[in-house]
Parts: sequence; C-alpha cells; structure tokens
Amino acid sequence: MFEKKQSNFITPDLSKMQEVIIDVKTRIYIAVGADPKEAKSRYMARIGAKKL
Repeated sequence: MFEKKQSNFITPDLSKMQEVIIDVKTRIYIAVGADPKEAKSRYMARIGAKKL
C-alpha cells in the first residue's frame, strides 16, 4: 500500500537568536540584528487583531 513519509522539522537554534520579553509569560525570539521594539509592537498588533 502507501508508505507514510516521515516529517522532519528543523527547529531554529535559540542560542543564535535574540530574546524579546513581551510580558511575564511571553517571550519571542528574533534575529540578532533586528529591532526588539519593532518586533514587540508587531507582535502586540497581531495579537490585538485576534482579540477583535
């Protein structure tokens, strides 16, 4: 019959990324050269749009 393909997920190396703290429970990881304030504002805008 049919054989299932194994799915391989490659996770990013968090030690090479910059951590941005959103609130007490939430942290996001961005590229090292990126702006943390911009990343936080984009994250908050995206979450704000979901709550509407």
